[in-house]
Amino acid sequence: MEFQGHSLTDRATTLPGELYVSAEIFARERERIFARRWLAVGRSDALPEPGDFRTVEAAGESLLLVRGRDGEARAFFNVCRHRGTRVCEAEKGRFAGGIQCPYHAWTYGLDGALLGAPHMADVPWFDKAEHPLAPAALAEWEGFHFLNLSADAAPLDAALRPLLGRFAPWRLPRLKTVRQLCYDVRANWKLIFQNFSECYHCPPVHPALAKLSHYRSGANDLRDGAVLGGYMLIDEKGGSLSMSGRMCGAPLGDLSGDERQRVYYYSIFPSTFLTIQPDFVMATRLEPRAPDRTRVVCDFLFAPETLERSDANPMDGIEIWDVTNRQDWRMCELAQQGVSSRAYRPGLYSREESLLAAFDREYRKSLEG
Repeated sequence: MEFQGHSLTDRATTLPGELYVSAEIFARERERIFARRWLAVGRSDALPEPGDFRTVEAAGESLLLVRGRDGEARAFFNVCRHRGTRVCEAEKGRFAGGIQCPYHAWTYGLDGALLGAPHMADVPWFDKAEHPLAPAALAEWEGFHFLNLSADAAPLDAALRPLLGRFAPWRLPRLKTVRQLCYDVRANWKLIFQNFSECYHCPPVHPALAKLSHYRSGANDLRDGAVLGGYMLIDEKGGSLSMSGRMCGAPLGDLSGDERQRVYYYSIFPSTFLTIQPDFVMATRLEPRAPDRTRVVCDFLFAPETLERSDANPMDGIEIWDVTNRQDWRMCELAQQGVSSRAYRPGLYSREESLLAAFDREYRKSLEG
């Protein structure tokens, strides 16, 4: 991999305001982007046992993630095949037996197959095998579950090819979720994505973070396409990004000297951010709810050894990112107010914002495709 500083070789401007406020554009994004791309929906260990389930939202759809008796995790549209009733209302839990629709008690197995439909045996043209829960593609990478609503989704590995094997030293699959933070941000999802992709704003917006990592210290190796990012340096030798500036958890794996002094930031279009530090990971996913509203979910992942060490303090790292996130969301909400104004016109990107221009290219290509 070849890391380089920001490079903006051609004139580039921000996106037109209508792309951030239009309900029509938002509906098109759901169909052409979020219903076709792989979306992170959480950690696979959130479904540890057969029968465990979660409900998630993707592209305006409710999906049911279930661990089968064979140990396989599957995704189904949360829609009964009888009259379309939402099958499950709970956010998470465990099915003791099958999956039963609350309306007319049609019952499905953990593999989605229809097991029982009261009084339908009297219907001569009814065949249970023809009415399973509608599936959606579900795949796992580095301990994360990714979902794709498309009927002809390309393999997840193809979408994540630039990252395959890259994080082996950090041993991401074994990490444990210590905390999850959720935010309701009154801003368009693209503003949040663009905010993650630059640190031009860090000195005025994030004074605590700026003391730990210089905003111009990094370099990027993925500079175009659906996966973007690189690293920034941790100023203090042996430190981390935490309120104290020290490592707050056990090292994640067998890291080199350079890797211990870096925070890696990667975005996966259209909804996933990875912030990988020497001692923990913040995995962020965006769930667009309206043109001007986005739910943001952040999972904080630590090595299992952290939970066993008396000198570990995960909240030291979680707190600085909660503070930083809230500062970011405030700026994104102010940006949403600004791009909604009749006075807004696309502005010029600086050289520090080359990844934003790359995001815009991927976005336009996907929206028009």
